[in-house]
Amino acid sequence: MEQKIQSLASLGTKNFMVYLDEVSLRNGRISKRIRIDHPQAAAIVPFVSDNEIIMVRQYRYALERETLEIPAGKIDRGESPEECIKRELVEETGFEAQSIEWLYTYAPAIGYSNELIYLYVGRDLKKLEKDIDENEISSIEIFPLKEVLGMIRDHKILDSKTIISLAFIGSLI
Repeated sequence: MEQKIQSLASLGTKNFMVYLDEVSLRNGRISKRIRIDHPQAAAIVPFVSDNEIIMVRQYRYALERETLEIPAGKIDRGESPEECIKRELVEETGFEAQSIEWLYTYAPAIGYSNELIYLYVGRDLKKLEKDIDENEISSIEIFPLKEVLGMIRDHKILDSKTIISLAFIGSLI
């Protein structure tokens, strides 16, 4: 087990904190570790039919390009993962899911971050009279599930939450 000796530096933003810590290793040596204290998130695979899902296209600054992903977002303070994903689905797609089922929870960057992402499946979607968040989402698109699984195999989808969710679903069909 590694023990924190001290934090050497930190950087804080509205959404997360980054720490450079000095640690004592199991063998007694001293080393440094980066640790990101990151909020949890939730994501959903929204089915508009038995074999079609909604995906969102959005620009990702760190990758310097648009990506195709399932709807997702940060869990706000005091909000449950289920409440978060219901809110995010409406904000990003304009749809509401009448049925939400938990699929899996995973740690996307286990080596340096405490973030967890809760994955869900949404069914019985209802279109609301609500505009999507155009500051965040470029477009919403509906795809056959088999086509999306093909895009993953062809390396056209890079997003881990999307890949993991659809791999689970693909293994169930």
